[in-house]
Amino acid sequence: MKQSDEAPLLGGFQDTPLAQEISENTNRMSRVRSAIIEKPSATRIFTVANQKGGVGKTTTAVNLAVALAEKGMNVLVIDLDPQGNASTALGIEHRIEVKSIYDGLVGNVPLQDLVNQSPESTNLLCIPATLKLASAEMELYSLMGREYRLKNALEAYLKTATDKPDYVFIDCPPSLGQLTINAFTAATEVIIPIQCEYYALEGLTQLKVTIDMIRSFSNPNLALSTILLTMYDSRTKLNMAVVEDVRTHFPTQTLETVIPRQIGVAEAPSYGQTVITYDRSSNGAISYMEAAIEIARKGIMHG
Repeated sequence: MKQSDEAPLLGGFQDTPLAQEISENTNRMSRVRSAIIEKPSATRIFTVANQKGGVGKTTTAVNLAVALAEKGMNVLVIDLDPQGNASTALGIEHRIEVKSIYDGLVGNVPLQDLVNQSPESTNLLCIPATLKLASAEMELYSLMGREYRLKNALEAYLKTATDKPDYVFIDCPPSLGQLTINAFTAATEVIIPIQCEYYALEGLTQLKVTIDMIRSFSNPNLALSTILLTMYDSRTKLNMAVVEDVRTHFPTQTLETVIPRQIGVAEAPSYGQTVITYDRSSNGAISYMEAAIEIARKGIMHG
């Protein structure tokens, strides 16, 4: 083929939506790579919560953790969901006989004896969850100061840790039981991932009531600092309307970054990976990296 014949073909490709997306993603990745974030002056402890399942809660916890770890932050993920999906995504063994967060909550085992190095990043540690954790809901009821078990264990860990975490992410089960109350009591900030769907704002309002209850009951320092819109499809008017609605009601807490609905984001956990490791150049992976940078730069905004 002559050179003169090639040019129109290349020009035509550059005008396609796929070519434009590749070009835009390349520019976004370049900005992510060059972005500099500072370590926070004190450990920021996030509970990643939503009482509704399937909104990208665990996906959000592990991908933000990996993104911040890759930026040089020391990060600890505490898997507080008996299903152990965060442990799986971070490559951490969580068979039932493995020592886990259950042993910290119910057995008073120090957290430093439970942390595992994640293969995802040298700066990333994870305390796994096993199926034993399912019985912790019942067992915690009989213990003194049951809602403070995780808070006390985490405070003790932060005092003695050699490399103190800059960020802690606690991944909760999708229900309001003793485990979630422990997570809310131990945290200083809440991240709520919200799927872009019709009832999003209703669920968010319910969660806000729960957070206010925890603030008055066991943790006055808790703030709803971050709302992250997930599974966003720019082609639907409903999704765009939900984004606008949430930003109107929660302008300071809602991140500019939205996480797109994308196959790689859904597939990655089944390979025991985060989407950042599984498909780094994808729209979803870049969006999580952008969200992590935004959270780091934003600091605490009280809700």
